[in-house]
Amino acid sequence: MATETITLGGGCFWCVEAVYERVRGVTAVESGYCNGHVLKPSYEQVCGGDTGHAEVVRVSFDPAEISLREVLEIFFVVHDPTTLNRQGNDVGTQYRSGIYVHNADQEKVAREVIAEVNALHKGRVVTELAPERNYSRAEDYHQHYFARNPGQGYCAFVVAPKVAKFEKTFASRVKG
Repeated sequence: MATETITLGGGCFWCVEAVYERVRGVTAVESGYCNGHVLKPSYEQVCGGDTGHAEVVRVSFDPAEISLREVLEIFFVVHDPTTLNRQGNDVGTQYRSGIYVHNADQEKVAREVIAEVNALHKGRVVTELAPERNYSRAEDYHQHYFARNPGQGYCAFVVAPKVAKFEKTFASRVKG
């Protein structure tokens, strides 16, 4: 099976990771940090807002089962692409909306989808589009966070509604 990988920032990586772990056709999801200027930053450094990194998830998928366009359509439903450096109560540049591409073909598809979403939002989309650079994997305790901590407050009140929205909107895409 040939897989493709794209990196997405849609606020707290726990939310985005929890959604994509349930998407049929997605083969792996990893929380991390990218597009900052510090090598291998810690969570605390990223949260401090001075590293320039975004909290992201690397989403690996089987393009024979799900297209990049579908991966991005899910992305734009489960986060707000119109709020600059913010998702809900999570505020800071590390929570920015971003698509971090791995090749020119991904950039082309991402530009098309962003343009469509921007038209729906009357020109208010602030999603950053850039090549992924300076990626590092987040600490182990961030990986599969929602799956391991569904009753934790943030998970119950912030992550779970995003997962439910995905499952309702894309029922045919939910892993069986």
